[in-house]
Amino acid sequence: MPRMVFVERDGSRHEVEAQAGLSVLEIAHENNIDLEGACEGSLACATCHVIVDPAWADKLKSPNDDEEDMLDLAFGLEKTSRLGCQIVMTDELDGLVVHLPKAG
Repeated sequence: MPRMVFVERDGSRHEVEAQAGLSVLEIAHENNIDLEGACEGSLACATCHVIVDPAWADKLKSPNDDEEDMLDLAFGLEKTSRLGCQIVMTDELDGLVVHLPKAG
């Protein structure tokens, strides 16, 4: 099973199993990672904003226009910011690293 790493706001790292086909948001919730997802992954908010480690950013599909619009609402936006509900885990993403943005 693929694995991924969540880097918490305090810098601590949590490596978790990441079932292919689940979103980063779903994986976070399954592993008690503090990633809100207020709209439950319906692409109607930016509360599942994550910052993809630059080493992984080019391995993801580009965000669509709806995701780009929602990201405009995210706090602490960075070049590799994405919505966790829009990143779907695959075997090719084994080892993916995402950072939780600092709270505002």
